[in-house]
Order: sequence, then structure tokens, then C-alpha cells
Amino acid sequence: MVFLSADRWREPDRDCDLCPRLHAFIREQRITHPEWHNAPVPTWYPPEGPSGVRLLVVGLAPGLRGANRTGRPFTGDYAGDLLYSTMIRHGLATGTFEARADDSLTLQGAAITNGVRCVPPQNKPVGAEINTCRTFLSGTLEGMENLTTIVTLGKIAHETTVRSLGERIAHHPFRHAGESRIGKLTIFSSYHCSRYNTNTGRLTPAMFDAVFASAAAHLHGGRDG
Repeated sequence: MVFLSADRWREPDRDCDLCPRLHAFIREQRITHPEWHNAPVPTWYPPEGPSGVRLLVVGLAPGLRGANRTGRPFTGDYAGDLLYSTMIRHGLATGTFEARADDSLTLQGAAITNGVRCVPPQNKPVGAEINTCRTFLSGTLEGMENLTTIVTLGKIAHETTVRSLGERIAHHPFRHAGESRIGKLTIFSSYHCSRYNTNTGRLTPAMFDAVFASAAAHLHGGRDG
């Protein structure tokens, strides 16, 4: 059994078993791919840690051959290619993204996390898993004392973020390029940067860039990057 830690549940234990289905799936992957990360993927912070975060990107869950393999959010699959190139363009990251956890990429005033920290089968967490893992998202948010801006990627990430902040979905519904205010935080929502969404044309790089342009402009007091 996993116990409460001193950091108020900001990150699950490597062998977190709060979601039996996800725990069992990861155990299977450890047998099949023992060289992979195969554990909850922690929030990635800038060098300053949580206190240096002013903008947080919230995704859905680690991809099987992406973050579940590499141990870093959005690293190892197409979604990361689009996300990190966009963040670099808007001054939220520096270095070179090479789709591995030991590349030269560094976050600048930004952090990246997922609403569900463990990889789900078929990339689809169920409601109970989203609700259970929200404890960690809430703890992560509480630890970012200087946070002002959140970018949510996809409806599920958006809704669990809103609930983590104690608000109702009806008052802050998801829509692409949406903007919502909760207390001192402004949330910018986007379709998820998955290969499926870009291949089908639901999300274009230009559409995605526009969301981050708005978030960066807000972050810098009306001046983009």
C-alpha cells in the first residue's frame, strides 16, 4: 500500500497501487520492457523547482512509448515534438529537444505534468483513475506559489484541472483556444497535441501556437515572449 508522503501527495510513489488497473499494466510493461521507466511520470520543473514555475502545462497521461518509456513528460512521441518546439518558440524552454530525457532541453519558468501520472492501456484512463490521481495534481498546484498561467491539453486534462482548483466544469467548460479565470490563475485550453489530432486536422501547428502565444502574452503582461 502507498502511504501519504511529506510533500502532500505532489508525486506518487514509484510503485503506487492506488489504481489497480494502471498498476497491473505497468507491472506487465516492466516484464516486457525492463529498460523502460515504467512508473508514474513525475512533474518536470525548471531548474528553480516549484517556486520558479509561472506557467504549467497539464496533459492527460504518459504515452506508452513516450513518457512511460523515457520518464519525462511528452518525451519520446510526436506530441512532444510539437509541444516542445512551440514552448521553445515562446521562450518557455531552451536547448534542443531530442526526444530523450538526457537532452539539453531546459524549461524556463514553466513546468509540465499530467492529470494521470501512470500510463493507461490504450491511452485511455477511466473516471475513477482520473479522480484518484487528482490528489497528486492538486498537490502539485499547491506547491507552485508563483503560478499564474495554466495551459490544459485536451478536455480531460482541462476538466481535472478545473476540479483540482475547486471549481465546477459548467462554469469553466473546455473549448479550444478557451480562456478561463479561477482566482489568480488564468487557464488557456487547447486540443491535445496528439498525432491523431494533427493528422486529422482537428489541431494544426498554427492553432496550437496561437494558444501558447496567448498564454505567453498573459504571462509577460501582454507581451509575447
